[in-house]
Amino acid sequence: MSKELYHEVKGSGPLLLLIAGGTDDARDFTAITPLLTDHYTVISYDCRGISRSRPDGPPADVSMETQVEDARSVLEAVGGGLAHVFGNSSGGLTALAFAARHPHLVRTVVTHEPPAISLLPADDPRRNLGREVDEAYRNGGVGAAMAVFAAGAGLDKWDPNPPGGITELPEAMTQMQAKLARMQTNLEFFFGHAARSYLSYEPVVDPRTHVVVAVGEQSRGQLAHDTALALAERLGVRPITVPGGHAGFVTHPTAFAHELRHILSTS
Repeated sequence: MSKELYHEVKGSGPLLLLIAGGTDDARDFTAITPLLTDHYTVISYDCRGISRSRPDGPPADVSMETQVEDARSVLEAVGGGLAHVFGNSSGGLTALAFAARHPHLVRTVVTHEPPAISLLPADDPRRNLGREVDEAYRNGGVGAAMAVFAAGAGLDKWDPNPPGGITELPEAMTQMQAKLARMQTNLEFFFGHAARSYLSYEPVVDPRTHVVVAVGEQSRGQLAHDTALALAERLGVRPITVPGGHAGFVTHPTAFAHELRHILSTS
């Protein structure tokens, strides 16, 4: 495994690989991991270029192929074998790409709100989001790119009173604030070196792979919710609604972990 990749292994049982979204890291799963480790060996890691997996030298663009091989190398570092794979957001795209490349290593893929914009209807203007974000970054930097991304992703239409409440527990808000702070430190690498490969990726699913598409209860109308629905339609499967929004595993960890365990146990 590349020495740049930070990873954690906790628990015992069947392997469960958790893949964070593009600006996030393994700490996003801090709250749900203890709720899974009695049934699974939980593996999480910081993706290449993010947080504790930053290279020593100049940053380089990261392709989807590299993301896939990084996921494989993390699994190999803990002994390898069949694994369940959960991915959130762009991590959900990596999970799908990993299963397509290495179907023999995957039990079940749970892809939670993957931003597969190429699956949106041809007349949906959000299909251009990748190009628009890249242009904004090239011309105006991180701030401009984030403004375009947030508007296109529907993150500027946050509901202050979503069904199920903003968070499950008071401490979940602290976790969410820490997540947002980490995100800020990773935006430069994400927009400069990773976003293009994510937003241009069109999922290809191996028919041997069991894929579960999950959408957040609180994220209806947002880009990643809509692209997940489009993926479910493409695959001919029923999407599963899980607690919280795009980061439900942070804001509603107990309910989210319960649902994830149920999905995996019945897959």
